[in-house]
Amino acid sequence: MSDDTSITGIDVPAVTAWFTEHTDAAPPLSFELIAGGRSNLTFRVTDTADGAWVLRRPPMGHVLATAHDMSREHTIISALADTDVPVAPVVGLCTDEAVNGAPFYVMDFVDGLVIRDAGVAHQIPVEVRRAAGMSLAATLAKIHAVDPDAVGLGELGRKEGYIARQLKRWNQQFEDATDREVVEVTTAYRRLLEQIPEQGPAAIVHGDYRLDNCMVDDAGEVIAVLDWEICTLGDPLADLGVLMVYWSEPSDSIGGLLGGATTVEGFPTRAELVQAYQDAGGRPVGSLDYYVAFGYWKLACILEGVYIRYKAGAMGDDGADAEAFGDTVRLLGQASLDALDRMEA
Repeated sequence: MSDDTSITGIDVPAVTAWFTEHTDAAPPLSFELIAGGRSNLTFRVTDTADGAWVLRRPPMGHVLATAHDMSREHTIISALADTDVPVAPVVGLCTDEAVNGAPFYVMDFVDGLVIRDAGVAHQIPVEVRRAAGMSLAATLAKIHAVDPDAVGLGELGRKEGYIARQLKRWNQQFEDATDREVVEVTTAYRRLLEQIPEQGPAAIVHGDYRLDNCMVDDAGEVIAVLDWEICTLGDPLADLGVLMVYWSEPSDSIGGLLGGATTVEGFPTRAELVQAYQDAGGRPVGSLDYYVAFGYWKLACILEGVYIRYKAGAMGDDGADAEAFGDTVRLLGQASLDALDRMEA
């Protein structure tokens, strides 16, 4: 943690002035980059009176035109504040880039646990691990139960043709970001285009729903859903497919990006998550193989952008291995192809 003026991503004097105007913060402020963010940069902000907030801003450089929209994320969280979906209370949004070089928004700090990896998972009781998984599934059902029009999010995105739009968007993001050929990803893209399932009624789709994008309390209950930057409207089963991708089981040939947290004893299985989602009122679930394939492919597209940004030094020095991200992109592309093979078998 630091209160100097050389923090990557933070203009300390200007941001402190913004906090002084919009909160009851008592300067000087300290800023700590929260580990685990691979896209937008997330900082914990503290003051001399034990106040705590969270600030989110886009990554440094290499920002694609349609990504990392702070106003959009701020709008979504604000709209969900009075629903059953647990989100952090929003403090304010700054769109004046003269303040910090890019827009940012600020939330109250929520005191809870993010289960990022197996090391964290081993520190919590077995029963809490299971509760966290079941709460995660039930919370996803709550997100999908929200009427977008009723909360002012009816214009967040086009409601129909979600998968087709997502395929087009992420393929374009992939092509814009990359400087190399990744055959597995491009082949999966072609096959996904050919087999798009019929979409049911549109819902709010988080877009990156997983264990380490949620915060839980000591009992394992989800108390805040985080990272809404790619949320839109569309097919809710895409969220469930992404959750299956991230929810690694001990027998998996490719691990998820959570460092194996869900392979630790006590977490429910993928099948139990799907059942818990449906029991909590989630959408009817048939075959998820297409959505799992889509989830692997989309993750590959996202990670390619992260890989390129790390190579360019735009994500700060957090000790991550850029080439490991690059290798994982190919593995994810192959996993997408494998899921499509299962669907066709």
